[in-house]
Amino acid sequence: MKIKHIEHIGIAVRDLSEAIAYYEGVLGLNCYAIEDVTDQKVKTAFFMVGQTKIELLESTSPDGTISKFIEKKGPGIHHLAFAVENIGDCIKEAAEKGINLIDKQARKGAEGLDIAFLHPGSTGGVLTEFCEKRR
Repeated sequence: MKIKHIEHIGIAVRDLSEAIAYYEGVLGLNCYAIEDVTDQKVKTAFFMVGQTKIELLESTSPDGTISKFIEKKGPGIHHLAFAVENIGDCIKEAAEKGINLIDKQARKGAEGLDIAFLHPGSTGGVLTEFCEKRR
């Protein structure tokens, strides 16, 4: 498995506008992109911190995964994403090592990435995401 770097840290928020105001107004970061990912029922906002991104996630539907996450745990860190080489091989290798997969194959994510999630029940409690630039 070839992990290149931390791609982003995903943070679930109730209100994207309020969260952006905090990251920009208090922390002095710049929101460089806002994107709707309709098939995931989420609206995202991105910030760069060094070479790592912060991804804010607001649910666009009461039955979306972010809405359910906030309902159970409240807003906060949702997942840790790693940039990988060959996402298909990484998914396969994780499965071979006994990791429970949420995604058995890559799907489209924000910012032109292919993504796949590993279940936190087999990753020490951390929802883990693999990301690779779409080819």
